[in-house]
Amino acid sequence: MSRKERGNVWLGVAGIVINTKGEWLVVQKRYGGLNGKWSLPAGFVEGTETVDQAVLREIKEETGIDAEVIQLIGFRSGVIKEKISDNMAIFFLRPLDPEQVPDPQLDELYEARWMTPEQLLEDERTTSMIKVFLKVNQEAGFETREGLDPGPVFGYSSYKLFTASENED
Repeated sequence: MSRKERGNVWLGVAGIVINTKGEWLVVQKRYGGLNGKWSLPAGFVEGTETVDQAVLREIKEETGIDAEVIQLIGFRSGVIKEKISDNMAIFFLRPLDPEQVPDPQLDELYEARWMTPEQLLEDERTTSMIKVFLKVNQEAGFETREGLDPGPVFGYSSYKLFTASENED
């Protein structure tokens, strides 16, 4: 999706994919401000998908890894140069095959690999976002609620609500 197609309000997604060994799936982008840095697989939401569908697509496109969404764990929002609202939903996911080796999309990435939290903390190329999420409790995110219907007047073809866990009685 080009900058022109995104307009002045951007919506992106990123995935924290952690395998059964506790390793994180990370990528090194070939472009932009993340060039050469370890970052999360990420990209922009397309008009025909929900944010959770977009994160699955982006992870698969960038790394070849199939994953399942566990929960929304964060949301980043900022304004670039006083004119572009840049927003990103960050999800916690598990790989469907924890032994699968990443197959990076080399036109966008230098590399994709599994790294331990210790390796990521020690590597100066690790982005600040990853370093923040390494300290976050992955259990404390938002659950996905499906099957809700806000009414036919809206015309939703897909609708999901991400909320904190319900109180236990």
